[in-house]
Amino acid sequence: MNNRDRKTRLSIFENPVRKSIKWSDVEKLVLALEGTICQGNGSRIRIVVGGVSLNIHTPHPQKKLKPYQVRKLRDNSTMAVSQGRS
Repeated sequence: MNNRDRKTRLSIFENPVRKSIKWSDVEKLVLALEGTICQGNGSRIRIVVGGVSLNIHTPHPQKKLKPYQVRKLRDNSTMAVSQGRS
C-alpha cells in the first residue's frame, strides 16, 4: 500500500465526513488491500475486502463519493478489515 492509499483510507474515517474522496482513489485502495470490485447492473458494484462485501452505486456523473457512500464504506467496515495492515 502506498502513501496515497493510506491517505485515502484515513480520509474515509475522518469526521466530519469528507466530500472530496474520489472514486478512483477508493478503487485503488480496494486493489491495494487485495480486494475486488465486481460490476453489477448499471452503476451498482460489489466491493469485497477480506471476505466482507459491500454493495453501492458508483458515483455519477461526478467523480467524488457522496457522504452517505463514505459512511457506508466506514460503517460496513469493508475498509476497516485491513486497518491494522500497512
